[in-house]
Amino acid sequence: MTQATRLLLGAALVSTAHVALAHHGWSWAESEQMTLEGRIAQISMAPPHPTLVVVAADGARWQVDLGNPAQTERSGFQESSARVGDAITVRGNRDLDPQKRHMKAVRITIDGKNYDMYPERLKH
Repeated sequence: MTQATRLLLGAALVSTAHVALAHHGWSWAESEQMTLEGRIAQISMAPPHPTLVVVAADGARWQVDLGNPAQTERSGFQESSARVGDAITVRGNRDLDPQKRHMKAVRITIDGKNYDMYPERLKH
């Protein structure tokens, strides 16, 4: 492997790590919490963290990031906890970019049951 190739690979790894860390922290999200109500359109329990796609009443599709797999499991939420089409309420922090319909869930509520991903961050 040439020196130039090693440098290029190193730069790619550093830039990828920066994006991953920023996404998995809270710096990309607003500090104020919001509530999203809608219906589940998609459920993914795949790493690095489970996600839902929620369609709001106005038809907007939102990506909702849940906790990391261990946090999601501790909250009690499993893939079998919900189905596509279920009504859901999500409390969490939306993306700083108002054009993005993307949020990080602190609590999700399905059929009256709360699943707290980050109970220490829950603001009423």
